[in-house]
Amino acid sequence: MAENKARRKRGSDKRANGIRKPTAARRHVLIAGSGIAGLSLALALARACPAQLTVTVCDPALPAPGMPDARADDERAYAVAAAGRRMFEALGIWPQVAGEAQPMRDMVITDSHLADPVRPAFLNFDGEIAPGEAFAHMVPARALLAALLPACRDAGVDLRGVAVRRFSADTAGGTAMLSDGETLPVNLCVAADGAKSRLREAAGIGWVGWSYPQVGIVGTIGHERDHRGRAIEHFLPSGPFALLPLAPGGRLGHRSSIVWTERRDIARTLLAREHGEIHDEVARRFGLELGAIALETPLRAFPLSFGIAREFAATRLALIGDAAHVIHPIAGQGLNLGLKDVAALAECIADATRLGMDPGGADVLAGYSRARRFDTVAMAAVTDGLNRLFSNDIEPIRMLRDFGLGLVESLPPLKRYFIREASGLRGAGPRLLRGERL
Repeated sequence: MAENKARRKRGSDKRANGIRKPTAARRHVLIAGSGIAGLSLALALARACPAQLTVTVCDPALPAPGMPDARADDERAYAVAAAGRRMFEALGIWPQVAGEAQPMRDMVITDSHLADPVRPAFLNFDGEIAPGEAFAHMVPARALLAALLPACRDAGVDLRGVAVRRFSADTAGGTAMLSDGETLPVNLCVAADGAKSRLREAAGIGWVGWSYPQVGIVGTIGHERDHRGRAIEHFLPSGPFALLPLAPGGRLGHRSSIVWTERRDIARTLLAREHGEIHDEVARRFGLELGAIALETPLRAFPLSFGIAREFAATRLALIGDAAHVIHPIAGQGLNLGLKDVAALAECIADATRLGMDPGGADVLAGYSRARRFDTVAMAAVTDGLNRLFSNDIEPIRMLRDFGLGLVESLPPLKRYFIREASGLRGAGPRLLRGERL
């Protein structure tokens, strides 16, 4: 009786005033957002410091225990660079993803008008950075989420289908108010809640950005012939039209994902047409190389924009993924930038925690900001510059860019540099991106 009474008292103390207190020996990290970046960070921290950290992920999109994830119908696919693949291997989830992943074995870049009967290849990249290792894999978003969610549960991550309504912090600690009314004391809050991050705005972190006069149109296309792992980027006057190889499947046996950049006014008119007319417009851009095509999924359009947070951290708050940066999809690096954030922040937190330091301390977050700021700004500038250079039909600029593509094609060392950069493996980088455990 006395023992049961004492146990109940301890439980009530932990829940007093709606506050769940972590034990003195453990620090608490709260992640707002259950996308690929948020779940990857949660898994990395839970695996690296199970005795020192408790990790909670909050997102209304999270399914209730035993219920299916509504995001399982998401047909989007991401180009996961070799560094990201190595990170997923280190986290132990790549075996669950590999069966649906399609390696990119080479990449071809063309620059032409839509009506040109022939689209000459100006630049060809060998897709291997090492024998048998592709520089990137196309992976369905649902496959990554389906692997990350159970792995997080098994690692002890507390997954909650609620939003973080407010977060306040000072040098002593932080407090998060959840949408269900509960209040959590946390040492660090991580905003992984997207480009319109409420946590970023509430912290007063500025945002430098603009909208492009373009939209991105995405969908899955079936085709008769095997793509053999080849990615193709057609640079057209309205913007790039990328064909990205997917794993076999679909009605015609072979599939590719398209990422089609188009002017807003043209896209609005195109997507309002009948199914057959939309099919014909895709076929004009797709080309004849892979035979007859079929629309496997409806085409979806989303606005394109550029944005970078003025700071990647505030008091006990860190930004990752789209909450920190949004770039043009021209180079397929959006998710990979987010995975670099995850790897850098996880390493900073794990190293500090093992030394007995506060994972939300100013020095820890300053280290994270230093690790990510330059790389992010550089990649954002490159993608913005490429879009402006290739999304036009001014003849002198066309001649200049085609000369540049031909120059790169004639210099194998320069091609190797670019493919290494695209793989995410240039430089030392965080341990996870090298395939090493924290």
